[in-house]
Amino acid sequence: MSPTRPAVSVVEARRDQAFPQLTDTEIERLQRFGERRAFGDGEALVRVGEAGHGLAIVLSGAVAVSQRSGQGSEPITVHRRGNFLGEIAQLSGRPALVDAFAEGPVEVVAIRPERLRALLVAEAGIGERIMRALILRRMGLIESGGGGPVIVGHAGSGDVLRLQNFLGRNGHPHTHLDPETDADAHILLERFDIAPEQLPIVLCAGGQLLRNPTEDALGRCIGLVSPIDPDRRFDVAVVGAGPAGLATAVYAGSEGLSVLVLDCRAFGGQAGASARIENYLGFPTGITGMALMGRAFTQAQKFGVEMAIPDEATMLEADGEGAYRLRLANGDSVSARAVVIATGARYRRLDVPGADRFEADCIHYWASPLEARLCLGEQVALVGGGNSAGQAAVFLAEHAKRVVLIARRPLEETMSAYLVERIAGLANVETVTGAEISAMEGEGTTLETIRVRDRKSGAETMRRIRHLFLFIGADPNSDWLGGAGLETDARGFVFTGGACSGGRLPLETSRSGIFAVGDVRAGSVKRVAASVGDGAQVVAALHLYLAREAPPPGVAAPVAAIGARS
Repeated sequence: MSPTRPAVSVVEARRDQAFPQLTDTEIERLQRFGERRAFGDGEALVRVGEAGHGLAIVLSGAVAVSQRSGQGSEPITVHRRGNFLGEIAQLSGRPALVDAFAEGPVEVVAIRPERLRALLVAEAGIGERIMRALILRRMGLIESGGGGPVIVGHAGSGDVLRLQNFLGRNGHPHTHLDPETDADAHILLERFDIAPEQLPIVLCAGGQLLRNPTEDALGRCIGLVSPIDPDRRFDVAVVGAGPAGLATAVYAGSEGLSVLVLDCRAFGGQAGASARIENYLGFPTGITGMALMGRAFTQAQKFGVEMAIPDEATMLEADGEGAYRLRLANGDSVSARAVVIATGARYRRLDVPGADRFEADCIHYWASPLEARLCLGEQVALVGGGNSAGQAAVFLAEHAKRVVLIARRPLEETMSAYLVERIAGLANVETVTGAEISAMEGEGTTLETIRVRDRKSGAETMRRIRHLFLFIGADPNSDWLGGAGLETDARGFVFTGGACSGGRLPLETSRSGIFAVGDVRAGSVKRVAASVGDGAQVVAALHLYLAREAPPPGVAAPVAAIGARS
């Protein structure tokens, strides 16, 4: 079953922008960024899964572009003079998601990824049109699932949801086939002799078969993560790709610093899971967290930032040569002159007996279109009283039969007024304040009922609930810094700047050359805009630190042993 497609796809609705035609004058201006290449009739300019390609501007001939699907190959378009091949993966030379074959003799200007990034900066006007086209083409592939991996497994399975969320949060197209409803799924299971208990499986575009893979294994199979040169020394390594980390990357990259961003899951952090952000400056009609963070992710790549997602840091140590070295879970390591900690905060779990068995299938920590489809016609509950909870409640109300919003305090005390008013106007949202969940019941991993307890009287009521959404706050993701010698408050938030003992640069921790930004920082304002502000501000401090060219203190001793996911 392919992803549900709208009546008119984004590419069809904006076809002139998705497939623009450059003028002869524009082609002439751009030729300096590439080299001419010729292809014979039927020759492949690019195949699905091939990495390293950039942009290709057609000078003569025709190039047929198609995407692979469960039904074979589906045509997308035919490029002629002035058109160009590529989508957003070409900014970083990641594996191609489409096939492109010459129809007759073809000549192109081939522009490597690093030269493509230079083009986007140097030729701002033309670069804007090219960037818009690359983004729209990726959106079209996501709508259709074209060129991405195929997940075969039962809808609602915790592992299927995990893999779908991973790919969705990373903006990667994919297709899901359910053995209960899709004939193609049965064909694949018979072909590869897959037993029901081995599901889910994933078929990568290159033909590899993965059995219930980890996110890291899937990311490497589809080429999200490229090998990092262990001999290269970056100016800055950013651990965490939420709003603060991506802002650091964008501003540092745009100012000429070499930057590596690491994240063990996906870009966007908790902000990327927000159904709609309506109080972010410059977006009066609101924007989804995924759209906002996706733009930041693309913007960082435009300025040459290298992304290692998903990639997990396991140790941070001084390398004895005036820099820090990050050891990664896959055995690799990377070196940087300075490190920015942007690991944010991790979701709090519900401390209710029996909750663990519903964790994968029925308990959710964000409300994306994927979760919304699971909630169609269902009764769901949502716990939390902050803006994230309010945004999720409004979003889920458009899909679920009924939403029960459970909060410990009146919403007016913890939630923005515009959300409180909107929730009050939704007929299918019931707000229960001064209450908490005391028990959860169900068959196997399927949630059926919850018990809600009044915190004053102790009285309990039972609610029939299929899915539970938790927005009950977060704890600093700083326990991985144990042994680093960084000063923190009682809860583990990292002190920076004047809050540290001794003189420190703004946003610098108690260890020279290590900075902290965003939600992991003590005293930070837990808002997307504040995190972005941290990311912008820390770059000025990084310039001051790097200008000193002083080796970090204690070069002989490890700085940190990281025991948790970064």
